[in-house]
Amino acid sequence: MKLVKNLLALTTVALAATTVSATAQANELQDIVKRGEIRVAVQTSGPLMSFINKNGERTGLAVEVAKRMANDLGVELVLQDYDWKGLIPALTSGKVDMIAADMTPTPERAIQVLFSRPVFFAETVAVVRDDSPYNSWEDLNDSKIQIGALGASTYAEATTKLLPEASLKEYSGGSAPVGQAISTGRVDAGVMARTTAEQFKVDFGNLKILDGVMVNEPLAFAIKSDAYSLKFWLDNWIEMRTGDRSLPAMVDYWYSTDWKADN
Repeated sequence: MKLVKNLLALTTVALAATTVSATAQANELQDIVKRGEIRVAVQTSGPLMSFINKNGERTGLAVEVAKRMANDLGVELVLQDYDWKGLIPALTSGKVDMIAADMTPTPERAIQVLFSRPVFFAETVAVVRDDSPYNSWEDLNDSKIQIGALGASTYAEATTKLLPEASLKEYSGGSAPVGQAISTGRVDAGVMARTTAEQFKVDFGNLKILDGVMVNEPLAFAIKSDAYSLKFWLDNWIEMRTGDRSLPAMVDYWYSTDWKADN
């Protein structure tokens, strides 16, 4: 009889703990709705994901997706700008509810935060000056070559893993400094998203993309590690907006059209 009572007591405690845990998990999404706003961290300067357009307004693929999410939640979108390295600390410290950026859900990052399902995908490529003798990204695996990439990014990681003989120089402040360094000859090559590379070909006028895709990366939005209800909502949103073609249409506009003409 005593054993039965002990088991009942343990069951009661377990059920109570489960209820508390479920309530805590639900609070993140409920708090956003009650607050009437969702606070989202975006990269200070990261075209085409996040940038200031000619009208002085912040836009970009990640920003516009976040705007649509906020609208569907029925809350106001509050954007906070951070350097790339400041995005995850802003989230884990509670300053924001979500990161909307071209962030790859790596196992290392997933230790600190939760990720949504992939929102979009991006090809990682190598870029050089158009007078460079190199033809494919594999040609860059040489100890005489210095490659630029955004610091603490998967582009830097891909460079280290796939081109171990080359030396890596990391830059902060988005990919623009990498493009400038390639264009002016301060580095021999750069590693970045294809969409960024295509933009830099136009911006700098003396760059070319080498043959081959180094990595095909899934990109996702990040939330706090215990925000399970918000993650479920994000995953559901991605599935629904993929199904009605509105999310693919947004991705297609920013990846496949001359969006710079409008912005």
